[in-house]
Amino acid sequence: MESWPLLAWALFVSLIVDCLKVIQARDFTAKDIVFLHPSTTPYPGGFKCFTCEQAIDNYECNQWAPDIYCPKDTRYCYTQHVLEKNGKSVSVTKRCVPLENCLFTGCIEHTHEGLTVCTSCCEGNICNLPLPRNASDAIFATTTPINHTQRHLQSASIMMSCLLLAFAT
Repeated sequence: MESWPLLAWALFVSLIVDCLKVIQARDFTAKDIVFLHPSTTPYPGGFKCFTCEQAIDNYECNQWAPDIYCPKDTRYCYTQHVLEKNGKSVSVTKRCVPLENCLFTGCIEHTHEGLTVCTSCCEGNICNLPLPRNASDAIFATTTPINHTQRHLQSASIMMSCLLLAFAT
């Protein structure tokens, strides 16, 4: 009978040892930091944009936009607003984008369809709250100067070449 308490004690000690093996220190990952401290960003300069695809209006887009950080390869918040001539929203699209998607902002009227498409870009955390409704709203707003790397200069020279060819013909 005296072997039972000794066996129970041995099983109890082995259970504690197994638990200690599971509880081991490890390095925090970016995901752990965001989970524990939601106000911090997963990477330096991280930001969020309202994000939706073809919502029926701005309220619907902003209400159901997922609360996630933009990918590292993006820097701006993009908004495309399709509206009727009377100003009623047809669709709203918002997302995180790189610089290339922000080079052509403004409004374009599709007279045969009776629609206007206005696009805007902005830089900053959830800066794409309002909708562009006209040419004065459909702008590219930045808080820092755009970095003109060699790649962007090549893109600009290609666009200029295409424009010159278009005017030459």
